[in-house]
Amino acid sequence: MLASTKYALLHRIAVEQSGRRVPSIVAGLCSAGRLSFTGARGAVDGEPPTAGTQYRIGSITKSFIAVLIMRLRDDGKLALDDRLGKYLPDTRFGDATIAQLLSHTAGVTAEPPGPWWERTAGGDFSALQGGLADERFRHRPGARFHYSNVGFALLGELVARLRGADWVKVLRREILAPLGMRRTTPSPEPPHARGWAVHPYADVLLPEPLSETGAMAPAGQLWSTVTDLASWARFLGGDTGDVLSVDTLAEMRHPSAVDDVNSMGAGYGLGLMLHRVDQPTVGHGVEDRILFGHNGTMPGFLASLVVDPITGTAAVTLANCTAGPSMPQLADDLITIADRLEPPLPTPWWPADIDGDIDSALLELTGTWHWGTSPFTLRLLGGARTG
Repeated sequence: MLASTKYALLHRIAVEQSGRRVPSIVAGLCSAGRLSFTGARGAVDGEPPTAGTQYRIGSITKSFIAVLIMRLRDDGKLALDDRLGKYLPDTRFGDATIAQLLSHTAGVTAEPPGPWWERTAGGDFSALQGGLADERFRHRPGARFHYSNVGFALLGELVARLRGADWVKVLRREILAPLGMRRTTPSPEPPHARGWAVHPYADVLLPEPLSETGAMAPAGQLWSTVTDLASWARFLGGDTGDVLSVDTLAEMRHPSAVDDVNSMGAGYGLGLMLHRVDQPTVGHGVEDRILFGHNGTMPGFLASLVVDPITGTAAVTLANCTAGPSMPQLADDLITIADRLEPPLPTPWWPADIDGDIDSALLELTGTWHWGTSPFTLRLLGGARTG
């Protein structure tokens, strides 16, 4: 990456950190299948954070749970149109399907009743079930989008029951170990950032609670680093290895919570957030693109992971404050800056081999033909070349 591009990316991070009064921000950009840039501003325990510093990633956890569910589907353990009650007969929301839970269209309550689960110690699944005993569907399952943390707690329990092990153990075995993500953990491991709230009227930091969320953990418990999330971004961008098929990943990226992808501003697939942006093109214009990934918030932390499926460029942004900066916008901007200053080169054009690639009979059919007064042009495309 050019030094001028790195400076532009760091400048954007610095503006966000300074203007929004953020204790620390660390970010990374992936291009051409590797972590091509990392930048940080602020401090963690008096030192600049690095790509190896852990931050809490909140609801980015949901993207991992979704992949575990899709692996179960691919292994024949469940079907996406199965009702949850087939596997969790004791749940209040058994009429919802697995696909509806993944896409937040099940109508499950957003949060469990009682104290704010993100700020208090969580109980086991039986305790969560007891708290949900009087809850009802917020709308008919499948009718519309209604974001639900509880829904992903149920999916985490589903993983545990069908795999016969705690969801964290399954995650380590099936995803983290194969992808080499050793710094993605349910609890913080040093070096890690501390979570803060910034006083609204003074340059003062207020400590935020660090809670273990129990049965709600699948909705937002994980900690990770820029380096590990860069690996996750490569995975979501299509480098799935033996963890998941590319076709299954494409299925996850398909909008489930909108009727028309061409008119949506934002939507949700199967465990992945989708949003539209205007991105620069090689010819210095802009085009409408759908980016995907996930955002995360927990007390004292904000996070975002965004992937551009067209260019393969991805951004990871992490901060240790409860509110203030927009991590999703920062991630989008980093991708835009990189694509504007170092746009990916188009595939070279090569002439066809007249003796090998072209059927002479078809060549005679090329040109403009008319159906009545309507012209139609036929072109014959040659084979691709890799040299």
